[in-house]
Amino acid sequence: MADSENNNDASTAEPSKLCDLLERGWKIFDDVDSTNEPLASSSIQVRVKRGIGMLEEASTMVAQLDLFSCNEELEEVATADLRYLLLPALCGALSLKQSGRDRRLEIVQTARTYFIDFLKRCHEYNLSRFELPNANENSSPCEASENESPAAPSVPCQPDLVSMAVRRQAKIERYRQRKDLEARLTDVRRAVDSGQADDEVTRDFYLLNVQRWVTVCLEEIESIDQEVEILQKMDGLKQGAAKQPAQPARPPMKPFIITKDMVQAKVFGAGYPSLATMSVDEWYDEHKKRGRLPDQGIPRGVDTEEDTDAKEREEEDKEKKAENDDEESRLKTRNWDDYKESHRRGYGNRHNMG
Repeated sequence: MADSENNNDASTAEPSKLCDLLERGWKIFDDVDSTNEPLASSSIQVRVKRGIGMLEEASTMVAQLDLFSCNEELEEVATADLRYLLLPALCGALSLKQSGRDRRLEIVQTARTYFIDFLKRCHEYNLSRFELPNANENSSPCEASENESPAAPSVPCQPDLVSMAVRRQAKIERYRQRKDLEARLTDVRRAVDSGQADDEVTRDFYLLNVQRWVTVCLEEIESIDQEVEILQKMDGLKQGAAKQPAQPARPPMKPFIITKDMVQAKVFGAGYPSLATMSVDEWYDEHKKRGRLPDQGIPRGVDTEEDTDAKEREEEDKEKKAENDDEESRLKTRNWDDYKESHRRGYGNRHNMG
């Protein structure tokens, strides 16, 4: 009888401890996810490791208690046990918060394993409609197509526009679904936090959380697959660089001296754009010999004759206008003379007068 009472006490103590581990680990994730401190800081990394330890311990207890089974339906799971479905998702999300460039590939692969475990359990309970990703994190889309059709000839992997459009549409739908779930969660959380929620509202709260984390895990797995591919290529480049033979050391260069006068003048010049090639007297004598000065030579005479002809034509035009002048032109000229007599020069010009 005493043994049975001790077993009952242990069974009642385990769920309370399990609940405490989940709540503390979940709170650590929320605090780390919303903090403004850098993730690489020592204080944040200590909290991340502590939270991962709590969630992993809780996951071990869930496995020992056999809370979930692939042979049961979702309705058979107790409302208080639904929240423990989130343990793998929280473990994976906290694992991604770890820092360490050398361990980054190991970190993202571990987080992907947690996310796949969570999605498999949700897929077994039909919690949401989604396509389960490939469990092998090292397989690329090209390798997946080769595994599906081994008899096909080997061709370079080309981007399939149809599959890209399908993935894009699925991503948009997941985003809309996530926003809708978050809006519904906000309303239900108020009732749960107030302590007035009944069993149905509490069950709906946990199911909405699980469905929201399904969308989060699917997006994280896509990002992890892309990051894993980049990290593997970087590791391949590092290994290839390590295998290359080291280049022989160059012999030291012999010192050389630049003379200050001649070589420096050739490189830097004399300090101004160019040197004069002749003096002013030499320039004058050169142009005088060629007859290019303004007071000598044919060009000056040609210019003079052209100016004289232009003046003569202008005087002839004035005489013709004076001879053929009519009454209207004379009246216009007289009015203009009267205006100039009555208005001084610059009258009406107010520019720059303050």
